Amino acid sequence: MTMQNKLKRDLKARHLTMIAIGGSIGTGLFVASGATVAQAGPAGALLSYVIIGIMVYFLMTSLGELAAYLPVSGTFATYGSRYVDESFGFAIGWNYWYNWAITVAVDLVAAQLVISYWFDSGSYSWLWSVLFLTLIFLLNYISVKGFGEAEFWFSLIKVVTVIIFIAVGLLMIIGIIRGGEGAGWHNWQIGDAPFVGGFSSMIGVAMIVGFSFQGTELIGIAAGESKDPEKNIPKSMKQVFWRILLFYVLAIFVISLIIPYTDPRLLRNDETDISLSPFTLVFQNAGLLSAAALMNAVILTSVLSAGNSGLYASTRMLYALAKEGKAPKIFSRLSHSGVPRMALIATTFVAMLCFLTSKFEDQQVYLWLLNLSGMTGFIAWLGIAISHYRFRKGYIAQGLNLNDLPYRSSLFPFGPVFAFVLCLTITLGQNYAAFLEDTIDWNGVIATYIGIPLFLIIMFSYKLLKKTKWIKYQDMDFTRIKY
Repeated sequence: MTMQNKLKRDLKARHLTMIAIGGSIGTGLFVASGATVAQAGPAGALLSYVIIGIMVYFLMTSLGELAAYLPVSGTFATYGSRYVDESFGFAIGWNYWYNWAITVAVDLVAAQLVISYWFDSGSYSWLWSVLFLTLIFLLNYISVKGFGEAEFWFSLIKVVTVIIFIAVGLLMIIGIIRGGEGAGWHNWQIGDAPFVGGFSSMIGVAMIVGFSFQGTELIGIAAGESKDPEKNIPKSMKQVFWRILLFYVLAIFVISLIIPYTDPRLLRNDETDISLSPFTLVFQNAGLLSAAALMNAVILTSVLSAGNSGLYASTRMLYALAKEGKAPKIFSRLSHSGVPRMALIATTFVAMLCFLTSKFEDQQVYLWLLNLSGMTGFIAWLGIAISHYRFRKGYIAQGLNLNDLPYRSSLFPFGPVFAFVLCLTITLGQNYAAFLEDTIDWNGVIATYIGIPLFLIIMFSYKLLKKTKWIKYQDMDFTRIKY
């Protein structure tokens, strides 16, 4: 097989834009968003989305500054190694690879649950997961263009769905479309609305919201294969604020005005029942009788999109680790089309093993894997905030001109500091209620927080083995990469 030395920059501006837009739109928004309104009330849910949205905005602008200056495939691992500590980058890289490899397995399980809406395959339902895994493997195996085109169309379907939902919802709110329960501000005045459950509910909702935003950082991974990254990455990042406002905040606002938080269907946070999606409920109230089937098709698209993105992200991270000597060298090999196929095969194999664990082994093992994966997403975000803060400080300390940056994140240092503090609070507070009980559920606590000690073990083990040191500002490497 003919090999080449570097990745091909075949992702166009439209690919990057859709990856940035659709990276985080999934079941978290389409299904679980209803539970946030039920748990925290309309204003509580909306405020949570606004606050977490601001945090994500600052994280993405931080990532944009880093990725535009140094557009490499293994962003988080590379930035952590260059601007924090080599052991930090090592741990971030391996944790992020593991995160998406497990997420692919989760998406495979979700896909067969969604497909069962139309086809009840019984004991052979796992064959659907095998089919979908084969599909996303081939999309990633052929070329980066295959991934980019598939993600473009997957994301476009999700984006169009959200836009139609918001348009229909607004028409219902102003009274042009009528149906179901009355829409309006009176839904914010029912019972304990607009805030329900106090601070504890807000924390609980913040965790759900945070997880639903995960995936927005994928554009950083894609930077290593994007055309003209100095121009296209800033262009995509400048639109992040409006995407968050439109696709999350406005969607939650519409839901809160149309569906009362007391609606019992919202309280059942059951992601296997599409009829409970607030999107489905709103469409049904508007008279669209086939809403459940429509949303099921969209959610299947979301699942395939997440699996496609996850396989791409984890493959590129493993490739980047191998290029830096932090993973077996064989994973740095590229095909003639510029795809790290050995890294892709290894990642697919791990995802398949995790999928089989969920089907045939102890479910508790799979639960632990799933919790470990979820925590790793927040650790990656913390890594972005830390890396950007130190990058900018080192850049200034070495007397470099900020005007030479292809893209400059605004409100520094407030942005990365705010994102770090809030992200750390959410990470540590995921299961804080367990410590308030008379008897602590240690199994639940360990399942929730297992990702933190694992990350620290990986980092400090590498630090002791390689004797790495915390990188001083004056010693940071700001060499640009030619592409």
